[in-house]
Amino acid sequence: MIYVIELMVKACVETIYLTGMIILIGLLLGLLRNNSLKNFQRRFGSRSLIVTGFIGVPVHELSHAIFALVFGHKINKIKLLQRPDENGVMGYVQHSYNQRSVYQQVGNFFIGIAPMFGGVIFIIALMRIMIPKAYNSFINILVKDSSLTVLNKSTIEGIINSYIGLLKVIFSIKNFENPYFYIFLFAAICISAHISLSSADMRGASKGILTMFALIIILNIVGLTKYISVEGIIRYNIMLIGFLLVALIFSLITYAISKIFTLLRP
Repeated sequence: MIYVIELMVKACVETIYLTGMIILIGLLLGLLRNNSLKNFQRRFGSRSLIVTGFIGVPVHELSHAIFALVFGHKINKIKLLQRPDENGVMGYVQHSYNQRSVYQQVGNFFIGIAPMFGGVIFIIALMRIMIPKAYNSFINILVKDSSLTVLNKSTIEGIINSYIGLLKVIFSIKNFENPYFYIFLFAAICISAHISLSSADMRGASKGILTMFALIIILNIVGLTKYISVEGIIRYNIMLIGFLLVALIFSLITYAISKIFTLLRP
């Protein structure tokens, strides 16, 4: 009985190591997104959803679709953009999968969280094209963070300072003189306004977590998890934090801009 309890606790901890940071940042993005859209709607009305959704929603739905294909799911129907329905839905991807396939079941988690990664990748691609100096700074940060194997106060301070430096590069005076910067900023705001996960996304992702948890239990029983080092887990989470911080930063910027608009309301 003690062995079973220890096994379950160990599997829970390892599942949190793998998915905890994604879920935490996903919840923060959802909070920022909801408040940003409320502010935009308060200032500009429901048409603000169309303005931000014109870019943000297709990126969101394409992210779901690409991950669905990667994990072998069949896409039954896809709508990249539509006018908000009675539930506020502006796009969707309907997909099906073989419930006997562990790979496809685990894929539900990654399909559910796909907009977070797809949105960040799209923002980074725009950064590479329109403000390459900021892109180079971001890549340097990722390369630097990839060598970290310890997570402590000094490491966290270093990561925070690196991203503060990235913000200074993005919002440098030189960039404000670059017309492409404003195109980048507008697109990044639109993507950030729709980068978080819907309730349907969370429900789909939860199915994948349960399968992942069961798989981790099996890996522990057969003794394969012993080959996963603590350093590897730390490096994975540091890289994950660094990547998803881009989404968090631009979601914060989006919220700040939406708040300014509400304060400027006549």
